[in-house]
Amino acid sequence: MPQNVTRRRLIAGLPFVLAGCGAVASDPGSRDTAPRNASIYGRIKDPPFTISALDLAVIDPRVLRQEVPYDGNYAPGTVVVSIAEHRLYLIEDGRRALRFGVGVGRAEALNFRGSATIGRKVKWPSWTPTPNMIARIPKYAAYADGMRGGPNNPLGARALYLYRDAQDTNFRIHGTNEPSSIGKAVSSGCIRLFNHDIIYLYDRLAVGTSVIVQHNGIESS
Repeated sequence: MPQNVTRRRLIAGLPFVLAGCGAVASDPGSRDTAPRNASIYGRIKDPPFTISALDLAVIDPRVLRQEVPYDGNYAPGTVVVSIAEHRLYLIEDGRRALRFGVGVGRAEALNFRGSATIGRKVKWPSWTPTPNMIARIPKYAAYADGMRGGPNNPLGARALYLYRDAQDTNFRIHGTNEPSSIGKAVSSGCIRLFNHDIIYLYDRLAVGTSVIVQHNGIESS
């Protein structure tokens, strides 16, 4: 990858201007092994529910959690979502980042960009489809008054609610009951991760954590 690409700063559109991430790589310096993945994505007891192990034989390994090199300007602890790449990055110390595959919405995800903070966190969140979702997918009308949290809930095991200026943006980072959607633009909502990954982020990230959502890629391979 050319040096001028790996170190450039990317700008997201108005009204919010973002300093882009530097480049990360999927293979050089990554530290994942098959046994580690099996451990990370195994069966989880999460009372009152149990989360099934992922079938790693049918999942693209590129969307699994990886530690990768990072050369950019965001502070450790920042979460950066790249809509174009279908990836979420948790910036760490030592010029490293944790990279997660995500599923992105076909519509709603394209309406949000810029900076936010995690305003609240919820275990096994309830879900209420927006009017736009119901208009596009009429079967969602059955849940117009909300759907309880649980294994069949589209928000999965956890949800991180993004706020801006102390107001809920209605944009969420959440789990999923459709692991096959990770790495694709197939959801009708926001940013979704494997339940195993959203639980990891939920446990690690505090309310007030900075989140950057950008539509440009950050040149990972």
